[in-house]
Amino acid sequence: MASIFSRIIAGEIPSYRVAEDEKHYAFLDINPLSEGHTLVVPKREVDYIFDLDDAEYADLQLFAKRVAAAIEKSVSCKRIGVAVIGLEVPHAHIHLVPITSEADMDFRREKLSLSPERMAEIASSIAANFK
Repeated sequence: MASIFSRIIAGEIPSYRVAEDEKHYAFLDINPLSEGHTLVVPKREVDYIFDLDDAEYADLQLFAKRVAAAIEKSVSCKRIGVAVIGLEVPHAHIHLVPITSEADMDFRREKLSLSPERMAEIASSIAANFK
């Protein structure tokens, strides 16, 4: 059975897409820690990020770097925090979280509740800055 991320990539489940290429897909987390919190995934379904072969892993990280640059241009923050937890969904993914302090990366914090209009606005801004 396909993971929820594979279903998002296939368009079976809607998402706020911010970037895509032939191997990767980036979209806003629907339970964000901060505005612009983005998930970056390989299109090939692999459960554990360290099970990607070296070339896939490097490509994913380079794609995430480009997405992070677009987020920084779109959302007010000091840095983009990076987390790979990998327990919530059996599909390798990277969290890119706009932060102003280390506390902003605490995944136990209450998540933001943003309107669909605000989510679409953020996604559009990040997508426009993606290069």
